[in-house]
Amino acid sequence: EMFFFLLIRRPPRSTLFPYTTLFRSQLDGFDCMVRLTEEAPIALFEGDEYLSSPIDRRPKFHLYQPEIALLSGIAWDHINVFPTFEIYLEQFRIFMEEIPAMGALVYCEEDKDLRNLLDHTQLMAEAIPYGIPAHYIEDGITFLTSDGKDNTGLSIFGKHNLMNLNGARLVCEKLGVPNDAFLEAISSFRGASNRLELVKRSVDKIMFKDFAHSPSKVGATVTAVREQFLNHHLAACLELHTFSSLNEEFLMEYQGTLLKADEAIVYFNPHTIEHKRLEPITEGQVRSAFGGANLKVFTDSGELTHYLGRFDHEKQVFLMMTSGNFDGVDFEALAEEVI
Repeated sequence: EMFFFLLIRRPPRSTLFPYTTLFRSQLDGFDCMVRLTEEAPIALFEGDEYLSSPIDRRPKFHLYQPEIALLSGIAWDHINVFPTFEIYLEQFRIFMEEIPAMGALVYCEEDKDLRNLLDHTQLMAEAIPYGIPAHYIEDGITFLTSDGKDNTGLSIFGKHNLMNLNGARLVCEKLGVPNDAFLEAISSFRGASNRLELVKRSVDKIMFKDFAHSPSKVGATVTAVREQFLNHHLAACLELHTFSSLNEEFLMEYQGTLLKADEAIVYFNPHTIEHKRLEPITEGQVRSAFGGANLKVFTDSGELTHYLGRFDHEKQVFLMMTSGNFDGVDFEALAEEVI
């Protein structure tokens, strides 16, 4: 999801403390992403606005009531349970008003929907805004800049990742983690699995895979790769796989998300639409929804991979975005072929 929450059970005695985690994405350094202990003074939860269970229709994050919460943005999703954007926004308002007065809400001020919602929310907690930290890009590497200190090179890139990094820094600051210690640790952070994950790289060609599927995440990921590799030809491939993305009305939310790619490619499987019992969509509807003269649409994954194998640009980036696998595509084998 686009947000996570941090719950403090007891004040930590030091900055080296046991922890409780509940995350879906695999992170380096964690043997297990779900861990609960009696001793942990801190519990770290990945936020989830989806329903708690078939018999409890409340969004999961309404149950958390964290002392520290981080909201990195609001992006409408799960239209099967939140049919309008207004209903979706209401869930976030309820969540924010449940943060206790002694708590803190760290939020991204770059998100206009989040800013507007805060103006109409009876927030008891301290509000701490953040944005994009000072940085520059050199030879495909992003560096954070600090006054009077050596610049910090990062393994991650993209404005959305930099904003998330800044939010995490403020959360750690609230926990008493020194800024120098945070910068030293974050320099080797490679991100969560399947989030702008490097598949293969040569001198001039590179492939990433990314879990991006909602419109805001697709747009942010394409923008990040475009800005990081300005001199490369960018082929951005998106699979429409989720219930929302295959809905003919929701499709229009993707307008313009692939425009920064040199070549935009959308893939969907008509059999997946049948399986989800949705109304069929056509290649024409997809082209109209996304916009752009450089858009190609595929409904056969074999034809798609064959097409990618024909690219012969000297500098090339392949960006594969999906919450699935393009119906059985082996990304490692594909990377071996095209790079």
